[in-house]
Amino acid sequence: MPKFAANLSMMFTEVDFLDRFKAAADAGFKGVEYLFPYDYPVAQIKERLDANGLTQVLHNLPAGDWGAGERGIACHPDRVEEFRAGVDHAIEYATALGCQQVNCLAGIQPQGVTAAAARSTLIENLRYAAEKLKAAGILLLAEPINTRDIPGFFLNRTEQALALFDEVGSDNLKLQYDIYHMQIMEGDLAPTIEKHLARIAHVQLADNPGRNEPGTGEINYPFLFAHLYRLGYDGWIGCEYKPKAATSEGLVWLEAVR
Repeated sequence: MPKFAANLSMMFTEVDFLDRFKAAADAGFKGVEYLFPYDYPVAQIKERLDANGLTQVLHNLPAGDWGAGERGIACHPDRVEEFRAGVDHAIEYATALGCQQVNCLAGIQPQGVTAAAARSTLIENLRYAAEKLKAAGILLLAEPINTRDIPGFFLNRTEQALALFDEVGSDNLKLQYDIYHMQIMEGDLAPTIEKHLARIAHVQLADNPGRNEPGTGEINYPFLFAHLYRLGYDGWIGCEYKPKAATSEGLVWLEAVR
C-alpha cells in the first residue's frame, strides 16, 4: 500500500499546529509534512514527532515573505544570499527532525527580470543547495506548480523542471510531483509518472477542481494509486489538500485505499 503523509499546513486545521501531529497519528498517519517549521523551536516539533511515532517526511526551504504573497525566492537574482542563508536554516531543522528531503519553491518570476536571468539564478541556487544538502545527507526536491493558483510561478511543467535539473547536474536533486498541479498544467498523469518515475522522489495529491480530498473531483485516484503500486513507487505520498469539511470526515477515501 502507498505510504501517505498528512500535510499539516492544510489538514487538521481545526486544531493548533502543534496539536495536528497527534490528530494525524490518531487518524492512522505514520508520516507528516508541512510548508515550513521555522515559526516553532525545533525541539517542540521534535517532541511532537517522537511522542506520536511520526516520520518527518518533508518541509520546504525558507521561501521569502509568505504572508506578503512571496512563494519562493530561488529564481530571484537579488536574493541569492538570503536563499543561501535559508539553505543553512533548513539543514538545521531537517537534521534535528530526521527529515531526509527538503523542497525548494522556485518562486514567482520577478517583474523586470527576464526569464533567462530567472532561470540561470534558479539553476545556480539549486546547484548550491543540492551540494550543501548532500553533505548533510538530505535530498533536495523541486516542484512545478500551476500558474492558475500562483500566477507567474516560474517552474510549472514536468519537462521544464527536468531539463533544468539536467543543467544543474546534481545526483542530489529530484522531482516533487504534485498530481493536482500537474493535472491543471499538463494532464497525462499516468504516462508522465511512468516515464519519469526514476526522477520522482516525492508525490503529492489533491483532487481538481477545488484542491480537496481524492474522490471530490475529476482525477481517478484509485487508478493512480494502483498505477504507482504497479510501477513500484516506494516513496511517500503527501496529502496536500484542503478538506471540504472537518478533516476526519473526509478520510473515507483513505480507508478505502487501506
